[in-house]
Amino acid sequence: MEPKYEEAIRKAEQRVVEALAKNMDLYGITTSTGFLYGTLLFQDKAMTLDEMGSALGMSKTSMSTGVRTLMDLNMVSKIWMKGTRKDHYEVTSDWYQNFIDFFSLKWRNAAEGNAHALKKSENELVALLAKPDFPEEKREATERSLTLIRNGLDYYDWLLRLIDTMESHEIFQFVPRKEQERDESHRFS
Repeated sequence: MEPKYEEAIRKAEQRVVEALAKNMDLYGITTSTGFLYGTLLFQDKAMTLDEMGSALGMSKTSMSTGVRTLMDLNMVSKIWMKGTRKDHYEVTSDWYQNFIDFFSLKWRNAAEGNAHALKKSENELVALLAKPDFPEEKREATERSLTLIRNGLDYYDWLLRLIDTMESHEIFQFVPRKEQERDESHRFS
């Protein structure tokens, strides 16, 4: 292939890698881990930590940390390669599933933690309101706080149900994948 074409391809791929790294940084994943993901995405083979470090000019330790993060998010998987003792890694290329895994994990942790805190506060306020000596001048403000807390609990219930529709893939009934839309349009033509 002519060098000018190779350079054009490399530039186009690099632009995508940079955009992915920048986007992942918005969601709390380090830019270097985003670059690692993008680099793995455009490889035509699985890579070792040494190969990743060489491609990105980073230490094996940094690569190990980044790969571990991506594996925890189900965005990268370790694969076995015959004839080598080194671990090899490749990108999980289903972006829809990557999104679901990433956001489900983050949202579920946040929603369950926040719902637990709200439920505990709700129980405490209900117990206070039930006390016979609870000051009447504090009752209205406490009931208002209780209403806000219950609205929050309703929200986290909704959010957990949304996460369930993503994890079960029911979400695709409401917002189909692009290939689903193409497949369905061919059935009717």
